[in-house]
Amino acid sequence: MSAVEQVTRRIQFRDTDAAGIAHFSTYFLFMEEAEHEFLRRRGLSVFFQDETGTISWPRVSVSCDYQSSVTFEDVLTIDVAIERLGTKSLTYVFNLRCGDRQVAKGKTTCVCCRVGDGPPVSIEIPAEIRGKLEA
Repeated sequence: MSAVEQVTRRIQFRDTDAAGIAHFSTYFLFMEEAEHEFLRRRGLSVFFQDETGTISWPRVSVSCDYQSSVTFEDVLTIDVAIERLGTKSLTYVFNLRCGDRQVAKGKTTCVCCRVGDGPPVSIEIPAEIRGKLEA
């Protein structure tokens, strides 16, 4: 597993449902925001330009297991790390906490793809990107 990055995020009113609890679907947004920050801290992005065109990371699997709820104004701490770095894909793991309380655990698998005209085409993770992910 790679080094863990920590990201914090305050629950916004728009994140909550009619009961004032963060809606289950927003956890996927929280995980995506943490992934983007993880990449930024390594000098990367979900879009990468090279001499051939654009590379991105479509998701092929996402999951989230919920342990407790959070409400408006709560602050989440999200730990994100790479669990598996394959030839063409990577899997992130997420641990979401509010203070000392476990809130949720998630996982996302993404495939490195050439994007642009037509459907995405999976490619091997370029050495330049792999090096930054392994850092």
